[in-house]
This record gives sequence, structure tokens and C-alpha cells, in this order.
Amino acid sequence: MNCETSIIVPNYNNGKYLQACIESILIQDYKNYEIIVIDDNSQDESLKILENYKLNPKLKVLKLNKNKGPSFCRNIGIRISKGKYIAFLDSDDYWEPNKLSTQINYIKKNSYDFTYTDYYSFKEINNKKKILKETNVRKKFDLKSFIIDTSIGTSTIIISKNCISTIRFKKTPIMEDYLFKCNLLRKGYYAFKASDKKLTAYRISQESRNSNVLKNIFTLWHINKNYNKLNFIKNFYSILMVSFRSIMKYGLK
Repeated sequence: MNCETSIIVPNYNNGKYLQACIESILIQDYKNYEIIVIDDNSQDESLKILENYKLNPKLKVLKLNKNKGPSFCRNIGIRISKGKYIAFLDSDDYWEPNKLSTQINYIKKNSYDFTYTDYYSFKEINNKKKILKETNVRKKFDLKSFIIDTSIGTSTIIISKNCISTIRFKKTPIMEDYLFKCNLLRKGYYAFKASDKKLTAYRISQESRNSNVLKNIFTLWHINKNYNKLNFIKNFYSILMVSFRSIMKYGLK
């Protein structure tokens, strides 16, 4: 199937959110896309939910027999994608109906290779959505500004496939998407905000809050030191700013 945009959805045990994620793509007012779901050996109801979409020609499902992690899944998606543009959407998040049309039109108008949008985070309480925070991202990033302000959401980005011909997600325990964006910006690309509208919804679950803070800080320090070549003072400042933004997003609990 020929398409303009490939949407890559890695999934692992997010069956209770997966349908909402897929449906948010299917109701987009932009239709020139393919959906590639890579199931990372889920042990919940994910495969049963994906079975409901087996007759949809826009949706391709790849089932892994062993858990490989999100980096492996996204890299497979990039490799088999047919679109000119690559978009990522985590299986517990979803898009607003005009997300793709807004961003693709902006890309075509300006000939940019790396774009993103604003977003909001939410949680569900008694099956009702409660918005926790709306994130207004700066208009433009280079590597230097991104290191101290990592607020580009992975589920908001659309990238030209040409600019990631030699860039893939590294297999790191966490923060693999941070390193991917750093590598792209280090290559000389700039990232541009396509819209001030909050077009992506990030679900904040208990699993999000339970992430190991010390492990995150250690990984960020390692990436900044070994890949971004920051000295001690700049690395410390980067971690301070990222930690502050994490507290603003998730809270102290």
C-alpha cells in the first residue's frame, strides 16, 4: 500500500488502552497513512484487540515472540515503513483528530524534516479524563537547547524518513527516545513546532509515576557525558532542568 506517512506504534501489555490509541488514528481527518503496530510479546489482551482490525488495510501488525523493548520495535517499524514521513505514537497515548493534517500541512509548507506539537497529560479517574498539565513547548530546538529542555514529546513528532536514514533508536534501558532525538539534532537538523494546539494526549498511569528516578538521572548523565560530551557543570545543569520539568509533569508523588 502506497502512503505518505507511516505511524509506528510499539505496544507491550497496553491492551486496556490500545483500542483508544488506534481509534484516534483512524478518525484523523488526514487519511494518507499506514499504521504499523509492533507487539512486543504482550501477555495481556493486546493481541485479541489487534485481531479486531485484521481486515483494515491501513493497519499492519507484527507480533514478536520475545520481548525486545521499545527501541527494537520502533526500529523494525522504521525499517518496514513505506511512508515519506515517520510518526510515532505510544500505545497508551492518543491523538486529537486534526493532529496529522495540521502537522503534515506545516511540514509541506516549510520543508522541515523534524517537527513536533504541544501536548497535554491526563489521567483517568472513575472512567473520566482529568487533564493534569498542558505543555507549551518552545518554537525551535537545536541540540544545545534540547539538552536543557527535553520537552519534545515522542508521540508528537513527525520526521522525514530521509533524515533518519542512518539514525536508529539505541538499546538503552530507559530514555532511548531522548538519545534518538539528540542524535538527530547532533546531525545538524533543527526541530520546529508545527502548532501551538495540544494535539497529543499523554496518559499518566501509575506505571509512569513509578519509574525509577535515580535510574533516570544516571542514564541521563551517561548519555550527556558519553554522547553529548557535556562537562560536569553543563551535565549537572541539564539534569537539574530535566528533573524540574519531570516534577512539573508528574508531581512529587
